[in-house]
Amino acid sequence: MRTEIVHIGAAELTYEIRGIMQLVEKLSSMGMEITLENIGDPVAKGEEIPLWLKSIIADLAMENDSYAYSATLGELETRKYLADLNNRNGGVHLDEKNIIFFNGLGDAIAKIYGFMRRTARVITPTPTYTTHSSSEAAHAGLPPVSYPLNPRNQWYPDVMELRRRVKYNPAVAAILIINPDNPTGMVYPDDLLEEIVSIARDFDLFIIADEIYLNLAYNGHKGKCLSEVIGDVPAISMKGISKELPWPGARCGWMEVYNKDKDPMFADYIKSIINAKMVEVCSTTLPQKAIPRVFEHPSYGDHLTKRRKRYEHFSKIAFEKLKAIPGIMVNQTNGAFYMTVVFEEGRLNRKQTLQIERADVREHIEKLAAKDEKMQLDKRFVYYLLGATGICVVPLTSFSCDLQGFRVTLLETDENKFAETFDTLAGSIKQYLASA
Repeated sequence: MRTEIVHIGAAELTYEIRGIMQLVEKLSSMGMEITLENIGDPVAKGEEIPLWLKSIIADLAMENDSYAYSATLGELETRKYLADLNNRNGGVHLDEKNIIFFNGLGDAIAKIYGFMRRTARVITPTPTYTTHSSSEAAHAGLPPVSYPLNPRNQWYPDVMELRRRVKYNPAVAAILIINPDNPTGMVYPDDLLEEIVSIARDFDLFIIADEIYLNLAYNGHKGKCLSEVIGDVPAISMKGISKELPWPGARCGWMEVYNKDKDPMFADYIKSIINAKMVEVCSTTLPQKAIPRVFEHPSYGDHLTKRRKRYEHFSKIAFEKLKAIPGIMVNQTNGAFYMTVVFEEGRLNRKQTLQIERADVREHIEKLAAKDEKMQLDKRFVYYLLGATGICVVPLTSFSCDLQGFRVTLLETDENKFAETFDTLAGSIKQYLASA
């Protein structure tokens, strides 16, 4: 081309959670049976959609309005309902004008980073969900700016280090939190949330909170809404229905904007996001219309309770099977449906392997490992694990992280199969670490 057409941040757009599916498809075509533990889709893992939820959606499908455009910000009645729900729960006051619907949180994330000035940075946790870290880095054309979550302290953030990094990096305009966290399953304690809010207040920043898993906290933990602790600090909370209903195919998420009136520059930034949404006209209508009916349904509370209890039970099974393995660090999951395993420093090398019975699969995996001399060591483990057992997990280094490890889901609905998968995973870790 006669002029450069590739965005300066294009190289930062990576998504190994789905990227590894290219290898899965190759091995599947070779006849391997694959156990997908890489993508957080409860429906794909066999979770049944309750009949009462299907009935709500079916009824809406018979209404003509469900096929029309919604307002640009979203269905007015739904926004009023969500604002009232927030206000009844005791959060900072919210009105329907400060709720914006998107085609899933991926759409919202793209707008948040895409319409921020390139020189302004959002400091993100490490590890962090790839869509956030990649989108933030792509908007700036630079690697992510991050603050560490500590696997030796239940994955809690080091708030003193966060404060230091904010202080000495004047480009930082906002702090990202994911609560409950993806990929670690950590739930932020109230005091840590309050400390992060105080950092934002002290340095005149705003906060971005991804709260998509907020109603899926367990093991005695209860995720607290950002709106309950934000005070007078400008902030954006992102919420949706893809995980807790679950209905990921609806592609329906929304932003709640807090304290827009406290800072004119923040208000202009939010206006730019709304204008971008206006260019698109609106987001999908039917899922928005479903929200009040779902949340007010008498079965909704029991639905959430049952799901939390199942994830709590499975989190304990997984933790018990992995916690005593030498050479790794693992924390019990307390929210969402992921577990992150970290290999202790120096425990991985390029000589380690797993026994792969099929010669054609072994040849393919070995060729991939040999071809990329710079392949991260945890990604190398993930490839051998996939070739040897058919279990597909995601390397931790793909979550904007220097730690070596992997993320696995707790989504399998068959308890026997779940236990068998983690027995195989535990055995494979031991064999791999002992192989060289």
